[in-house]
Amino acid sequence: MAIILSIETSTKTSSIAIHENGRLISSQHIHIDKSHSEYLTLSIKYLIETSGLKISDIEAVAISKGPGSYTGLRIGTSTAKGICYGLDAKLISINSLEAMALGMIKCHEIDALFCPMIDARRMEVYCLITNSELSILEATQAKVIESDSFSNLLSAKKIVFFGDGAGKCKAVLNHNKNAVFIENIHPSAENIGFLAWQAYQKNQFENVAYFEPYYLKDFIAKKPSAKKMV
Repeated sequence: MAIILSIETSTKTSSIAIHENGRLISSQHIHIDKSHSEYLTLSIKYLIETSGLKISDIEAVAISKGPGSYTGLRIGTSTAKGICYGLDAKLISINSLEAMALGMIKCHEIDALFCPMIDARRMEVYCLITNSELSILEATQAKVIESDSFSNLLSAKKIVFFGDGAGKCKAVLNHNKNAVFIENIHPSAENIGFLAWQAYQKNQFENVAYFEPYYLKDFIAKKPSAKKMV
């Protein structure tokens, strides 16, 4: 029996899930901006208790490794590492965008390509493109969206765009009849857990001491405003 706790913190909201041998036991989604630092550990404790489990039952912790929010990924990773150290549990990392694509594919059985988008800055998003079999056609990248973005693929196939980065791209890409936008799609720890079970069976574990999130871009701190400067 393998019980895996999954943590998803790649965007402003967060979610957690518990799977047993790949079967979902319970999950919780927190759709509150910047909820990671305040609610994450309390939510994990609550979810484990209400699932009839003990923290010691957790054999592996799966984390959304990125790309995504620098702060969210950092908090999620430090929380996962802390649990792994305390329990001597395995650490599994899952690409945040691949998990998003899986969730969309499971819910929409259509003949199309899928492009999950996580907001970066300005007109830039973190994205990848996969087919309905979750085979990657364009690898994870930070991409500035312009009117001719994805034109080679959009000329032949519908692409479903979704995620918190897709909204700002709609006005730029919506002129193409093959561009389909689905709103209010958030990353889910349920999909992280599904992929984590596959990784667990293949012994694909991270080194807890040395693992770092997949930030994709260097963190750039915002300068304080003039009003706050002394």
